[in-house]
Amino acid sequence: MTPYTDPSELRAALRERADTSGMRWLEEALTRVAERRSAIGTLFPAAGRECARGPLVEDSEEPRAVPRTWTCEDAVRALLLTALPLEGAELGSEVTALYRYGDAAEKRGVLRGLGLLRADEGLVEAGLPLVRDGLRSNDTNLVAAALSEFGASRLDAPAYRQGVLKCVFLGIPLRDIAGLPERADAELARMLNDYARERSAAGREIPADVWRIVDPPELHPHREA
Repeated sequence: MTPYTDPSELRAALRERADTSGMRWLEEALTRVAERRSAIGTLFPAAGRECARGPLVEDSEEPRAVPRTWTCEDAVRALLLTALPLEGAELGSEVTALYRYGDAAEKRGVLRGLGLLRADEGLVEAGLPLVRDGLRSNDTNLVAAALSEFGASRLDAPAYRQGVLKCVFLGIPLRDIAGLPERADAELARMLNDYARERSAAGREIPADVWRIVDPPELHPHREA
């Protein structure tokens, strides 16, 4: 499974994007959350405004310590989650509230940030419903975040396959999906093969991402199912 993002790597990437005042705000915010859990309720929405906005790293096909799809806001919110002095069911309740009452960007921050937390039973029980909710969205950024590290490692095989197929439908690059090299299996290849055959039969273009899982010789667009 793809290694979980290291909080220290997020901090290092943020230092390249945020100015001095932004990083000072982050350090103060982390201290406030560690001292008083309720502080995260006001700090979480302010992440972009107070610290930094925009892509966290430059787009690249090369492997990186920090996924290319993270934004600065995602990183700040993920780090705030790691500062919470909670664990288990209490931590699960807090992240659930942040997700349920947050806007799309805050929900994305929760889904990405889950991968930085210790995934004990209480957190997994709370986090998986949030992942499934994200996958039901048609917001491409939210769907991609749902299939980041936590979701990719915790979803059962059918749910993971359906999530990958939805990414293909929505045009989300499969290189942005965590765990794909380890979790792609024959059933996922079959599903994508069927999808490609249907598009070919209809005279529609086959997304290039299909070839990350299905070898071209496996595709038989004119063969009966």
